[in-house]
Amino acid sequence: MNVQSRAHAFLRASPLRYYFHLAKARFGASPQSDESLILSRLVGGCPRTFLEFGFHPTEYNCIGLKDFDGLLVDGDPQTVRLARAILPKRIEARQSFIDLDNIKILGTHFPKLGVLSVDVDGNDYWFLKELLPVLPAVIVAEYNASFGLNQITVPYDPAFDRKEKHESGWYHGASITALAQLCKGHGYKLVAVSAAGGNVFFLPHGSEMAELDPDQAYRESALRNRWSGTTAKDQWERIKHMPFIEVP
Repeated sequence: MNVQSRAHAFLRASPLRYYFHLAKARFGASPQSDESLILSRLVGGCPRTFLEFGFHPTEYNCIGLKDFDGLLVDGDPQTVRLARAILPKRIEARQSFIDLDNIKILGTHFPKLGVLSVDVDGNDYWFLKELLPVLPAVIVAEYNASFGLNQITVPYDPAFDRKEKHESGWYHGASITALAQLCKGHGYKLVAVSAAGGNVFFLPHGSEMAELDPDQAYRESALRNRWSGTTAKDQWERIKHMPFIEVP
């Protein structure tokens, strides 16, 4: 782990994290890459609601949806505490350790859902699979660039913790090809990938936007590569012995 990665890990584990993000919110907040710009092109006339699983109060995918009502869900009490302190009243922050038993209830929080975003660094594939019947107008999901183009996901584990699963933290979620296949089977097509390589965007097949081939649209994670000083190929070599499920 390089110096920047250690500093990042220390900040996240310390009480300073609260004050760091509080100060950051005062000077402006944003998603990690160009997610807001992409969503601004996709939301159109969709319902003005969003549901996001896994977030940071100053860096979440739906942060640019200024006229939307939202529900943010995360298992970290400190993250939720900070969100309640700095976010507008139209956005509810809820602390919950989600699993396949309670995620369906959370998925019906809004009668009609505009944007669904899933980024939980673990059971992303399985949670998205459960939420697809809600029929969101737009889907954002994190893909694990360390998996390359292998059409795989990690097995479901209700107590999933990526740091406990593998010391690298790179073993979690699903590949871009696995998520694209899942969404395709439920009537959605891949239409965009964030510039930093981390999030994929889906619209219903009937939308006018062109469909992307996940093999061609794939990008490595710029943030992960920079923090670790490795490439996706290096990362895969570290975790390829771990258990995976191939997505049909």
